Formats: sequence, C-alpha cells, structure tokens
Amino acid sequence: MASEFPALKNDLLLRAARGEPVDRVPVWIMRQAGRYLPEFREVRSKHDFFTICQTPELAAEITLQPIQRFDLDAAIIFSDILVIPQALGMTVEMRPGVGPVLPQPLETPADLKKLITPVNVTEQLGYVFKAITLTRQKLAGKVPLIGFSGAPWTLMGYMIEGGGSKTLSKAKAWLYQHPQSSRDLLKLITDVVVDYLIEQAAAGAQLLQVFESNAEYLGPDLFREFALPCIQDISRRVKAGVKAQNLGDIPMTIFAKGAHYALKELADSGYDVMGIDWTVDPVVAREAVAGKKITLQGNFDPCGLYAPPEEIQKRVKIMVEKFGKTAYIANLGHGIYPDMKPEHAEAFINAVHSQ
Repeated sequence: MASEFPALKNDLLLRAARGEPVDRVPVWIMRQAGRYLPEFREVRSKHDFFTICQTPELAAEITLQPIQRFDLDAAIIFSDILVIPQALGMTVEMRPGVGPVLPQPLETPADLKKLITPVNVTEQLGYVFKAITLTRQKLAGKVPLIGFSGAPWTLMGYMIEGGGSKTLSKAKAWLYQHPQSSRDLLKLITDVVVDYLIEQAAAGAQLLQVFESNAEYLGPDLFREFALPCIQDISRRVKAGVKAQNLGDIPMTIFAKGAHYALKELADSGYDVMGIDWTVDPVVAREAVAGKKITLQGNFDPCGLYAPPEEIQKRVKIMVEKFGKTAYIANLGHGIYPDMKPEHAEAFINAVHSQ
C-alpha cells in the first residue's frame, strides 16, 4: 500500500514519535480542521456534519484546509469519534449549539441487545478508509496523515449519557451497578476500535491516536479497572494486526484527558506517544516516564491562544524548554476552540518552529 502513495517529504512527526533526533520540534493541533477556520464554515454551511464525514471528497478537502493555511507537521483525518456508536446501530446527530446527541441512549444492560454486532468495519466505516486513502494521495507527501478513534470508556460515556455530560454520572453508575455488563460493553467497543484502527493503517494512516477524552471523570481505581485494560488491549492488538499485514511501523498515541493520576500506567500501556493535557506540568510528565521509551505530546492551554501573539511566543518557549526538544511533539492540551482567530493558531505553530 505504501508504495502507491507519494514519498513523504516531512517525516518530523514520525521521527519524534519514535524518539529519533529531529532538527525542529514537530507541531500539529487537535481539531485543527474545524470551526475556527472560515473555509471550514463555508463547507459546513452547505452540508450536514456527518455527511461531510461520510463523503470522502469532503472529508479530504477539510482535512487539507489547515495544511494549506499553516506550516503544520501533520494532517489528521476529518472524522468523529462517534462514528463507532453509529456503526453499532445507534443514531448520532450533530445539533447546532448543542453538539453530539444520541437520542436513544443505552439505559439498562438489556439495551445492549439493541446494538448491531459484530461490526464489519469495512462495510460500516468504509467511508473513513476511503477518505484516508484519498487524503494521502492529495497530501502528495507534504506531511504524514494521522488516523484516530475514541477509546472505549469515552465512547461508552456518550452511548449511555446520550451526549456530552458534566458528570458522566449515568455512565459511571453502570460501572458501579452493572460492572459485568460494563465490561461486556467495553469489550464490544474495543473489538470495533481494534478493527477500525488496523483498517485505517491499511488505508494509509501513518500514525494512530486514541482519544480517551473522558478520563477526567474517573479516579485511579475505576480507570485501572475499566478504562486501562481496553487501552492496553487496543495497542497490543492493533500493533499485532498492523504487523500481520506488513503495514510497516505505525506509531500509536494515547491521549487520556484528565488522567494525571495514571501517567505511569499510560506510559506502560504499549503506545509510542503519550499526550498530556494542560493541567499536567511537562516536568512532572517527564519524571513519570523517566527510563521509558516514550514520546510526550502536548500541552499548551487552548485558552492560551486567546493571548496576544507575542505572549503566545513567550509561553511556547517556556513549554518547549520544559518538555525538551527530543521525544516531543508540540500540540495543545485539548482541541482548539471554535472562536479562535486563525492568526493566533498560526502564531502558536510558528512559535514552536522558532524554538
């Protein structure tokens, strides 16, 4: 498959992910293809959100928008973590001003029977793989392409809550009241995520990121009991699947937002890169992974981009000094906000490259 794609001109991200020396720190931004860009809003005004995800030409166009505008070191395929609940037969709507809504959430363990399993990812999520292959071709080797998935606990949260939540109390109630059914659901999601990520690699993704966006709602005990085993299982099985298909060395990143309590466990969970959010001091993160072969990614506060460009420059300098330039990928500590000025994103990217 790799021979069918144009040669990669900028491999900074992949070298940094493997801990190899780089001549400058690579940088990309979570949600870099999104609502803060006027060109995205232009496309979105004509198409439903999930129509864009499900139309490879549109997904590729939006993936490329920030690459055409900024000096980024990676593209990330335009998609959404909630395509997996959709593949399992759940309805997911993107409502303006609200965000994702699942109008028929899982309310009791009996509802697990309503899920459509097993999932044939090629049939149900083939549009993502087509978008990845098309985007790789359109990128013409400029930068690597990142594929991604939500992690099982985060997806379980949406499937039970029916959307975003400030407490995740319904999903957490399952962990306490229905521990075995929770494990069954997490295993079912894990199996889909594994197949999904392997197929993304086969389609041309050059790095795979797993988003455990709702880790902050769990404490150390629940995280170790329910979330971490799935995270470990995904890295082990995906790497084995990638190897079995001779797809080359595809680094993997785990980003567990709010999991400051589990840095050591995450560093040992089989991933090449560990993303950290803005609440973690990079020095503390480096100490947590001391002696381990793992790259760190992060962790500029997304709100820091509201600062004037000269202040962004100063704060980026401090961030890079704390992380060090080896085994490091610069990023925000979570996704960029929809009202951010594109020129402030550009100031962040240029500040990283000037270090």
